[in-house]
Amino acid sequence: MENKLAELRAQHQLSQAALAELLGVSRQTVISIERGRFDPSLPLAFTIARHFGTTIEDIFHP
Repeated sequence: MENKLAELRAQHQLSQAALAELLGVSRQTVISIERGRFDPSLPLAFTIARHFGTTIEDIFHP
């Protein structure tokens, strides 16, 4: 699954570690999601979208 997480994170001037802390996950989880190696759970996807003020569909693309 492709995603725009790295792009959104950069636009908000967040490091991977800072975003991980805000989301309550590890930095490795953020890295894995950004690289497309891990698909977030639905609750985590909603949390990510809510944090960036957008929808899941705007971030994640099958």
